Amino acid sequence: MEPVSLTAGAIASLAFAKVFETTIEKFTEKALEKIDRLREKIWNKLRGTKAESALAEVEKGSKVDLDKVALYLQVVMTEEPEFAKEIETLAKEIQQEINIENQKGQNIQNVYGGEAEQNNAIGTNAPVIQGGSGHNITFNQY
Repeated sequence: MEPVSLTAGAIASLAFAKVFETTIEKFTEKALEKIDRLREKIWNKLRGTKAESALAEVEKGSKVDLDKVALYLQVVMTEEPEFAKEIETLAKEIQQEINIENQKGQNIQNVYGGEAEQNNAIGTNAPVIQGGSGHNITFNQY
């Protein structure tokens, strides 16, 4: 199965997340560095084209112009598959960094056909609790 491709809109949104995201402080330093690299790659590719004025407006916070940038980016991604692959890979790395940071301190429980498995997310020291058939595990939170 081939991995799902990211749209130009999703990539553009990630690249300019620092402009629009109010919770940017929750991003890892690594994710922020990659966001800067992605934004720079997009700027370098679209500089000197009709998209340049839209890019400048996005930097000022224009969501309407973000949609325009996404359209221009889609054209370039279609015409230049190598560039598309490069920025898509970087965008997926950013998403992975963000997902790892968002999972810290959470517990995840999976139940498969009556078998329960408790997994502690990255960054926690809580114990793993497993229950099999015929076992009841009850948690009360006050």
